[in-house]
Order: sequence, then structure tokens, then C-alpha cells
Amino acid sequence: MSSGFEDAEGRTAAWEVEPGTPGDPLRVGLRIVAPDRRLDLGCTAAAARELAAALLAAADLVERSSPSGPVIVRADELLRGDVRDGPRVMTVEGARVDGGSVHVTWTSGGGRSWTQVYDAATPITLRRRLRAEG
Repeated sequence: MSSGFEDAEGRTAAWEVEPGTPGDPLRVGLRIVAPDRRLDLGCTAAAARELAAALLAAADLVERSSPSGPVIVRADELLRGDVRDGPRVMTVEGARVDGGSVHVTWTSGGGRSWTQVYDAATPITLRRRLRAEG
């Protein structure tokens, strides 16, 4: 798994996470690569879960404080990465339209996944749309 970040000056850095580190398969490896340096870190599975929980909590606060507020979309307009509004974090992992129905695979903040079927026109309230609509 990897993704990119920016620092305050707009320079990008990528990160990668891998199970195991050299010499210790019971640790989690985290590599951060910037244009001018690379940082390799390792931690226990428990520490990785703590970091994941802290990042989820921070993302939750940012999404809840968004000035754009919640947005309502039809089930057949859901996109991967959309976050459902409500007391629990639910992120769209995928959505497949099948005639007048939509099969939506959700992932919880705890990492659990499940699929629900909705009528295509069912309104779904999202915390905010993470990308431009259109």
C-alpha cells in the first residue's frame, strides 16, 4: 500500500507499508520517500494499529469540520473513497450497478468489509465528496 503526501512547501513524499521488516517478519515496515531522503521505520502490529486509529480519528475530524458539509447522492452515483455520514466511519470500497440495483461494498473504520444492495435512486448522505463532481 502506498500514497503521497505534501509538506508545507508543496514537495511530495510517498509512503509504503509492508508486513514484516528485514530480519523481523513480526513487525510492520513503513518507508517514507522524499526527493532528497528516505526514511525506513518499523513497529509492532499494536503500534501500527495505534497509528491507523490516530489517522482515522484525524481524518474524521477534518471531514466533519468541512465547510461544504454533507452532500446527498443517489446510490448509483457513489464512488470509491466516498465516506458515509453518520456516527461510524463507512467508506465506499466499490459500487456496481446491476439494472435498477447497486451493490455497494463498504469498509468500516475498523477494517471490516460488507456489501449492501440499494435501489439505484436511494439517497445516500456523504460527509463530503472527496473529489469534484461531474
